[in-house]
Parts: sequence; structure tokens; C-alpha cells
Amino acid sequence: MSVYTFLEIDVNTQVEELRSYLKEVGAEISTERSTKGLEDDLHKIIGVCDTAFAAQSTEAEVEALLNSIVSVLIVVPVGEKTESLILAFCEKLSKAPSDRLGNVCLRVLNLLFHALPENLGVRYHVYYTMVQVSGRIGQVQAVYQSAEKMRSTLNTAQPPPSPEQMQQLLRLLHQTLIANKLSEDASKVMIELLGTYTTENASQAREDAHICISASLADPTTYIMDHLLTLKPVKFLEGELIHDLLTIFVSEKLPGYIHFYNNHKEFISSIGLDHEANVRKMRLLTFIQMAENQTEMGFDLIMQELQLGAEEVEGFIIEALKTKLVSARMDQNQRKVYVTSRVHRTFGRSQWQALHEILTGWKTNLAQVKDSMQAIVTAPITAAK
Repeated sequence: MSVYTFLEIDVNTQVEELRSYLKEVGAEISTERSTKGLEDDLHKIIGVCDTAFAAQSTEAEVEALLNSIVSVLIVVPVGEKTESLILAFCEKLSKAPSDRLGNVCLRVLNLLFHALPENLGVRYHVYYTMVQVSGRIGQVQAVYQSAEKMRSTLNTAQPPPSPEQMQQLLRLLHQTLIANKLSEDASKVMIELLGTYTTENASQAREDAHICISASLADPTTYIMDHLLTLKPVKFLEGELIHDLLTIFVSEKLPGYIHFYNNHKEFISSIGLDHEANVRKMRLLTFIQMAENQTEMGFDLIMQELQLGAEEVEGFIIEALKTKLVSARMDQNQRKVYVTSRVHRTFGRSQWQALHEILTGWKTNLAQVKDSMQAIVTAPITAAK
């Protein structure tokens, strides 16, 4: 039998069809409508709708069933019962037993999300479930593009999601993005999460701050981390080993890390960091810091500062250039590296002052060029003799 979806039929008839279909696929449900009304009908239908997941139903049949439930849900008058029904429906869809059915459930959740009025707070819960499902089937990028877009979408609700709800969602997003190997997006989400805390409640973000620092240190594509030190929850960790370690990666050189590691080997392991990966990252960060003060470096100096063997220097320089954090030319014959540009490990007051001086110099030079051109334009023209 077919299940009606978004057709112009009486809602009561649609409920009867849903009951009959679920009964056919093995659900323990009566084919008779409830005497308590539509909401009780939906409560019973949603309670057994996942029976279709285990039945021999095709993907199209399961999707038609779920879409039909959505079409009934959206005509139920808005109220507390409506929210509880939607939450129960989301709970069922979050437990899709396979990627195939996960894709079906994600499409249905997306349909429900956009079918509900934008001012309904329950859309937050639908979106939360969409993140859960999309993460399991490797489709999180179909749901989440950026924190800004997510906030603008959810903040149409009246009232908008509470700070606690947003923190819970951001934690889920961070875990989901990490699991889907989207470390750069995950890092941005974690920073967004830490930014939701204030000075008054920064102590509550202790675990989140630990996760943020550990994830940033472990991420092979993250090198610049000075912005983390400005976050209130991270500042709250001052004096702890995790904060000391972050400070080393922000501003110290390789020997500083080696000294820390020799004194706290168990701590490095306990937060899930790999010592050899840390050494590789610190070598590159040390090289960047060296390049800030000298544009020409000999291989011997690099070997000494980075604790490399003679045969390792060229390979290290090639890998450093691949990161695009440093631009340089290597002269194997002269055994030298000539740096043309590099990023700053930290961007503080001195860097802003240097930038101010450069821009001021450009402004002065442009003014002089303008004056020179004006003098040429206004100069009297002397007739040739």
C-alpha cells in the first residue's frame, strides 16, 4: 500500500493510512484512530515509525512514510505537545541504523526544519539532530557551513537559543567535525565555543579550553595559536601545565619544548599528543622565528637551532616551504637559505607598530608622488624657440 505525502487529502485519512502502513510492516499499532485526537495519533505513530527501518521496506517507502509524518506534524497547532512530538520524531531519526537510511533521515529532517515557522524554538532541536545524523554519514558539510550562517539561521526563533544550548551545539559540532577529519573547521568552532563564555563563567569552560588547546596543538595544519591566549577560558588556565605548553608553542623555540617534555613526559601522553609530531611543529615554528630576525641563514645555524642532522636540513626546508608559512630560496652550493617572506608567530604591539610605520611610509611616499605629478601638471608650458 502507498503512503500519502503532501497530497490534498484529509489529515484524518492520512493518519489512518499511516497507521495501516505501519501495521503492515510489523508495528504494534492499531489501525483505528485515537479517540483522544490528532496529537495522540501522532504520538503513537511516531513511537513505532522506526519499525520501518528494520522491515523490508525500500528506501523510497521509508522516506515516503517519514515525509508523510512531517506533513501531519506541520498542521498540528503550535504548542508544548507539538514540541514534544517533534523531539520524539527527531529522536527516532537520530537512530537510523545505516548510512542508506541515514541519508533518508537527513533529507526528512531538512524538510522538517524548513517547513517549520522560523520563529519556533524547536527548530534548534531539529538542527541539532541534523548535525548528529550528518556526522555519522559523513555529510556534515551539507548541514554546517559556518558559525555565522548557523547563528543567523537559528536566531530567528523567539526566543533564540540560550547560551547553554549554543554551547551544547558547538560542542557537538566540534566533535562531529573532528570525526569527519575537518580539523580546521573544528578549530574555528571550538574558538567560537570558548568565545561564548564571559569572565564570570570562564571557570565553567575548563574542559572545553583543555580540548581546544590539545586539538590545536595536535592539528598538523595549525601553527599560529597566539589568539588562543586572549580567550577568557584559556586565561583562566594560567599556571597550569596545559597553558605553559601552549605558551611554548606560541612564542618559544625548540629547546623550550624539549625541556618541558623531559620534565612532563606523562602529561604530554595524557592529553593525547605525539612527541615526534610536537618536535616537527616546534622546528617549523622555531624556523619562522629565526626568519623574523634574519633573512639569510646558513645550514649550520639551522642544524644547531633545530637539532637536525646535516642530511636532514634540505628535506626540512622543503617541507617548511610547503606550509606556505615561509617563502625562501635554498642555495645548496652555498649551504644557505634566503628568506623573502614569513608569517608572524605572534602579532602583538610591536608588530602593529611596525605595520603602522610601513603604512605611514607608504602614505608619505604617495603624497610626494602626488605633489610631483601636480607640479608637472601645473608647470607653465614654454613655447619652443
